[in-house]
Amino acid sequence: MIPALGLVAGIVVGVLLQPEVPIWLQPYLPIAVVAALDAVFGAVRAVLDGIFNDKVFVISFLSNVVVAAFIVFLGDQLGVGSQLSTGVVVVLGVRIFSNVASIRRHLFSA
Repeated sequence: MIPALGLVAGIVVGVLLQPEVPIWLQPYLPIAVVAALDAVFGAVRAVLDGIFNDKVFVISFLSNVVVAAFIVFLGDQLGVGSQLSTGVVVVLGVRIFSNVASIRRHLFSA
């Protein structure tokens, strides 16, 4: 219940304050969100498999975001930022769909 309340509080604060993302951070934010979603769906899958570990989740969440942002940063420095961003989104997207398929199998036995 506490995570749900935190989510609701975060949404309310975001809507009320309407924070602006600095221009230098804008290329990294979408990639960080996709990386975070990968960690969240992996955690849901681990809960259903009965192997969830909160320390592993936090480390996975943070490392996914940092590594994805670093890859995009490196791509920007090399002049191929959009190609590496696309690659990161594709790889994380495949992982997300794999985790969702596993979650679906657990929940619906299908």
